[in-house]
Formats: sequence, C-alpha cells, structure tokens
Amino acid sequence: MTIEEIIDFAEGLDGALAIRPGPGDGSPEISWGDTFFFYSPEGVIPKATQPFTTIVTKNQPGDERSRLDRPDAFRVNMAAGKESFINWTGHAPREPVIDDDPSVTDAVIAHPVYGSVAWLAVVNPGQRTDAAVRELIRNAHHLARSRYERRAGSTS
Repeated sequence: MTIEEIIDFAEGLDGALAIRPGPGDGSPEISWGDTFFFYSPEGVIPKATQPFTTIVTKNQPGDERSRLDRPDAFRVNMAAGKESFINWTGHAPREPVIDDDPSVTDAVIAHPVYGSVAWLAVVNPGQRTDAAVRELIRNAHHLARSRYERRAGSTS
C-alpha cells in the first residue's frame, strides 16, 4: 500500500476529512507531509476531536524506535478501539508490552506511543496487512462517526 492508496481509501469513507499540513498553512513543521483523517460531515476540522487515522512520515519526538527516518518509511495509525486492539494484540491497551519492535514493517502492532489508548499501527503496510489496514481504518471511522453522532444528539 502506498500513502496515496491509504489516503484515497480513507477519503472515500462517508464524512471523512483529510488534512495534509504543509508550509504556509500555520501548522507546525513536524506535521508537514503527514495526513490526519477526521470524521467531519461539515468538511471542517472538528474542535476538541482527535483524528481517527493518521499517516506519519518521520520520527516523532519520543518515538525514534519506529525508525521512520529510513527511506520511504511511513506509518499508518488507527484509533482501533479496545475490542479491535485486543483482537490484534492479544492484550488490553493499558497492559505493558515488553518486546514489541515498533520498526517492524507490514505487521499490525500496538502504536508505540498511543497503544495504551487502543491505537494500532502499521509501518509500511504491504500485502500481508492491506486488508487489515482497510478493516481497521473502516472501524476507526465507524467509531469516530458514532462519537460524533452521540455528541450531536446530546446537544440537540
């Protein structure tokens, strides 16, 4: 899977909004080249809401072990929810993992920083994880839409 294939897939989901920060848009430089997906049927970045999926193209502070500084390396991250997280990792999000290698490619792993809040990640998704990444993005989108609808219902 390429970054563009992931972007095309996620943008095709109902109400999905892709944000691609870059020079001149007021975003921090560390985010340039990355992509953030929100559930937003209005087409504007929602306030006080986390993205449901992100694509990062470089090491982030505190996450150098993912080795995203390798040529053409990137990682897709999905807010999987507790159930999917347990299904993929075999443990609850807050349970510590000792020997996980966050630089492994084409494998679904607990996110090296946000695994404790049920995020999953795949560095350079390929043939082994293509279907899983699509399923996890769909699920993350569904969870984000459900949160949006709950919030919208509570304000009406």
